[in-house]
Amino acid sequence: MVEVFKTNIQERKQAALLFEVLIKQFPLFKINFDLEDCDKILRVEGDSISYERIITIIHTSGYQCQVLE
Repeated sequence: MVEVFKTNIQERKQAALLFEVLIKQFPLFKINFDLEDCDKILRVEGDSISYERIITIIHTSGYQCQVLE
């Protein structure tokens, strides 16, 4: 399963910090950011993805995040 999120993360440094937070919570998932995309994409691949938890983690870190339809 793959979930794609639109974020407002602008810098690679921000993405790297959030990657570390996310990978600790979801160690078996494949997680990456595409900051070149206009929607500043966060892509998460794995079994049983809880998009609500991912959004909560991103929001708690001070960024916006929503599932990209």
